[in-house]
Amino acid sequence: MDHQHLVPAAVLAAKNGVRFPNESEAYRSARDALLAEEIELRRHIERVAVQRRALPPGGEVTKDYRFEGVDGPISFSELFADKETLVVYSYMFGPERERPCPMCTSLLSAWDGEVPDMQQRVALAVVARSPLERLLAFKKERGWHHLPLYSDTTDEYSRDYHAIGKDGSDDAAFNVFTRRDGTIRHFWGGEMGGVTADPGEDPRGAPDLMPLWTVLDSTPEGRAPDWYPKLSY
Repeated sequence: MDHQHLVPAAVLAAKNGVRFPNESEAYRSARDALLAEEIELRRHIERVAVQRRALPPGGEVTKDYRFEGVDGPISFSELFADKETLVVYSYMFGPERERPCPMCTSLLSAWDGEVPDMQQRVALAVVARSPLERLLAFKKERGWHHLPLYSDTTDEYSRDYHAIGKDGSDDAAFNVFTRRDGTIRHFWGGEMGGVTADPGEDPRGAPDLMPLWTVLDSTPEGRAPDWYPKLSY
């Protein structure tokens, strides 16, 4: 995208022409101003995505991480299958937890139906530190159909790629890896943790990976700071 020759967002907003029944002039004026900001946000998201894709090669993955999957032991390189890019989500469901993280679970529930689409473009692995039998039992309980679950049997991958906190507890992590000419490298990982959070807000990435928050952000209630998803209601 040639950002230097884009039509100003306010001009595009003025051309929009959308109206809703019985809206006031004050509402329309404020909504057009918001629309211009939404257009700018979309453009900024794209600029960030372009900058991300232009990152220099990341660190080479030299360890032969091992996991347990439904078909038995599997190496890190085998997680790529026939794809050149691998997305790994580290699920907060370690052996010390009675139940998995509700936030991670909400995210993965939203992803489950998207897995067949994702796998047209990239390989996907959801990794947790609990035994595989425990992961599969919860997958059945939750009604997931497509999520590819793997147990990090040694904790080595989880430790190296920031899925274990300094106190040894679980931490969520989202990492992307590439395999080019036989060399596996880390491409990008989420780094927007607690130290990067703004005052009064929970730490989260941008764009947010959870469709739940995207929907709630469009409502007057927004994402209430005292409400989080639960495993059951």
